[in-house]
Amino acid sequence: MSLTSLTAVALGRLIQAKEVSVEEAVRDALGQIREKEAGVHSFISIDEEGAIEQAREVQKKIDDGQLAGPLAGVPAAVKDNLCTKGLRTTCGSKMLADFVPTYTAQAVADLRRAGAVILGKTNMDEFAMGSTTETSYFGATKNPWNEAYVPGGSSGGSCAAVAAEQVSYALGSDTGGSIRQPSAFCGVTGIKPTYGSVSRYGLVAYGSSLDQIGPVAKDVTDCAAILEAIVTYDPKDSTSVKRADTDFMSALVDDVKGMKIGVPRDYFTEGLEPEINAAIQNAMQVLKQKGAQVETFDLSLVQYAIPAYYVIACAEASSNLERFDGVKYGYRTPEYDGLHQMYKKSRSEGFGAEVKRRIMLGSFVLSSGYYDAYYLKALRTKALICQAFDRAFASYDMILGPAAPTTAPRIGSSLSDPIKMYLGDIYTVAVNLAGLPGISIPVGLDAKGLPIGMQLIGDRFQEKKILRAAYAFEQARPYVHCKGSKQRKGAAENGRG
Repeated sequence: MSLTSLTAVALGRLIQAKEVSVEEAVRDALGQIREKEAGVHSFISIDEEGAIEQAREVQKKIDDGQLAGPLAGVPAAVKDNLCTKGLRTTCGSKMLADFVPTYTAQAVADLRRAGAVILGKTNMDEFAMGSTTETSYFGATKNPWNEAYVPGGSSGGSCAAVAAEQVSYALGSDTGGSIRQPSAFCGVTGIKPTYGSVSRYGLVAYGSSLDQIGPVAKDVTDCAAILEAIVTYDPKDSTSVKRADTDFMSALVDDVKGMKIGVPRDYFTEGLEPEINAAIQNAMQVLKQKGAQVETFDLSLVQYAIPAYYVIACAEASSNLERFDGVKYGYRTPEYDGLHQMYKKSRSEGFGAEVKRRIMLGSFVLSSGYYDAYYLKALRTKALICQAFDRAFASYDMILGPAAPTTAPRIGSSLSDPIKMYLGDIYTVAVNLAGLPGISIPVGLDAKGLPIGMQLIGDRFQEKKILRAAYAFEQARPYVHCKGSKQRKGAAENGRG
């Protein structure tokens, strides 16, 4: 068995007990990457030499007693929109194909401070714009459960790397579900923290008011341990929040007695696959049997979340991506006549079709004559959605629902219909609009053997509640490895993943 089959916390214990060295763990993970990368394509960049050097440095600190945390020495990967000093950061785009940052994102620095060894940068939809990881300039990532299907997106590379057991955990970013949806598609656990909890310094922005960095791992315990490392106050990020209570591991209690869980009726309407509905209903019964109160209610405004999100996100994207003009860094067209043509050709050649589509939409809604009709209306809708969640959390500890209306689609079936791809985010985008925490956990497999994910949504800064409920549910089912055929068969038979 590979060491990367272990959870991050379990591997960390072996390293602390001196049963495994950090270098052994890193070399094992690099071996798994070499073995599986041709089929899955989770990574854009792999830093073998740097990882071995990091491993030796971390081992010395562990031996000297300077590092004793649960992640010390555990190999990890980070999404390729998080800057890493000396290691290229591409955002999955031709525009930044050769960009090497001179600084490291704060979240990555926090991981390294906890003793993590960064092996490389994971594949992603170009500039995080997509739901399948097919818009990457470097080629599509494939779902480790079945390589004919997508892993989700935009953090599909991170989720696929964990599912394929190339690494024990990874970092992703979530603008409208980009951690939770691919986690559901890949049968892993991913959490988007409350907006402002994790520094966005060094994260290449898509939608600045929506982006949030979070962990992808095999289980809830790993996610809690990673959150403890990366939830820090950062004065370099003006939206960073000082949080007094970041002891997320203390929430890992197998007890949901008395917790009130609301289930929006709006989430279980036309468009939700019957197998996903059944898996979520079974998960609800597990939580009921453990003592939680589960009730249905009307959340309202769900149908307005998608249009509001895409207007706001694309408006912010069009502004954020203005900086990529071929002047200071990034791709510059080799042939041009004058400054204006250099701008035009560099952007036309450097950006892919989906990024151009969203830039054009964002520029349109911000243009004179349409700003009030679209952008301001979307901001007002966002405020109403926030109010709807506030009313819900006055009655419930958390909200339960699907992470996605379908399981993973086949590769090539989504890009031909962008609207259908956008509608696949119906259960996740409202969480970003309201700045709430949300976690996706695997709850079963469909008839094709593809994972089904359930989402738990908490009130702002209430990650502990959703971690507790997710952990309690997790105790009722074993972790299922995507290559373990016997385990997969058993999970399909009993409806648990």
